[in-house]
Amino acid sequence: MFKALVISKTGDVQQCIAREVDAAELPAGNVTIKVDFSTVNYKDGLAISGKAPVVRKFPMVPGIDGAGTVTESAYAGFRPGDRVILNGWGVGETQWGCLAQHARLDGDWLIKLPAQFTTRQAMAIGTAGYTAMLCVLALEQHGVTPDKGDVLVTGAAGGVGSVAIALLAKLGFRVIASTGRASEADYLKSLGAAEIIERATLSAPGKSLAKERWAGAIDTVGSHTLANVCAGMRYRGAVAACGLAGGMDFPSSVAPFILRGVTLAGIDSVMAPLALRVEAWSRLARDLDPAKLEAMTHEISLAAAIPAAADIVAGKVRGRLVVNVNA
Repeated sequence: MFKALVISKTGDVQQCIAREVDAAELPAGNVTIKVDFSTVNYKDGLAISGKAPVVRKFPMVPGIDGAGTVTESAYAGFRPGDRVILNGWGVGETQWGCLAQHARLDGDWLIKLPAQFTTRQAMAIGTAGYTAMLCVLALEQHGVTPDKGDVLVTGAAGGVGSVAIALLAKLGFRVIASTGRASEADYLKSLGAAEIIERATLSAPGKSLAKERWAGAIDTVGSHTLANVCAGMRYRGAVAACGLAGGMDFPSSVAPFILRGVTLAGIDSVMAPLALRVEAWSRLARDLDPAKLEAMTHEISLAAAIPAAADIVAGKVRGRLVVNVNA
């Protein structure tokens, strides 16, 4: 028996509780891990709170991220004792996830934990930080360098935004942080933001083209915010879009793309290929300041992940939540 969060649904009523689970209930998979830490990401928040139909079958153990030690393996790439990371692959949606003390997974979904990180640090990064690194890689691929101008980060106080600011500042970029929480200004500046702008300046309907302000951007919000970000890009700038906290719509026009040569790069962390995952984690090990990572991290217990889910969907969580599944 082991502890896990379990989401169930009766009729139209969904609930999530912490309970004991028999190991015999674990799903099929060729690698079993003892989980040390997991996280609460925005998608986990949606799944646990039931605010969106993230979970595809029930009962479901949520948790799209996990880090721990292999205990059993029928997969050639891993053996007992290996420390591994899971991010995405539909885990917590169609396959039992890692908000539990044990998980059984497909070895193709796992990568080895970089030696520079503990399992706790890996989950302080989690999908949010790994996504932030994918965004940085996309901006670099499209020629965004510190000498080209400022880089904007929206949803700046959240998990993706916090890690993105720390990474960009370490790489020499001047970072503008957009947030709806003015009280977080000092926190964002401590991560490396040079300027803070109010979320409302981007969230209302705007023009197809606006004054050229930033050479690059990482957007976690979508909707009017993403449209306004694109409208304010400098010539041949690039936007990495990875979130939809403000909505899935994109009320924009082709003007920024055909008149300024702007690139809009979509960032998918769930199904990203292995080589890209390994590159992202390698760069995180090199470019993310451990002290800044710790400063943005708050550790909670497994049971506390349930109320935290509602908080993260409501935009009340700063930085990263690490879940100690053994607490």
